[in-house]
Amino acid sequence: MGQNDLMGTAEDFADQFLRVTKQYLPHVARLCLISTFLEDGIHMWFQWSEQRDYIDTTWNCGYLLASSFVFLNLLGQLMSLPLRPSPCL
Repeated sequence: MGQNDLMGTAEDFADQFLRVTKQYLPHVARLCLISTFLEDGIHMWFQWSEQRDYIDTTWNCGYLLASSFVFLNLLGQLMSLPLRPSPCL
């Protein structure tokens, strides 16, 4: 079996695979995007004090402003979940 035969077989397999899975790819992409936002929000929730202290130390903005900034980011991560992209038509 030559290299051209192997490449042809690989291309045929890839074409067949894409034909079968094409309808599922938008849903998988949406799931990956949503899971990223959810994971970031959970990460912020469990590392709240580290996030706040880092912002406070880096920006020298004070405890209240750093807490407000982290809270705003947390809301942005979690509130974007219902605003997920609409299905591809």
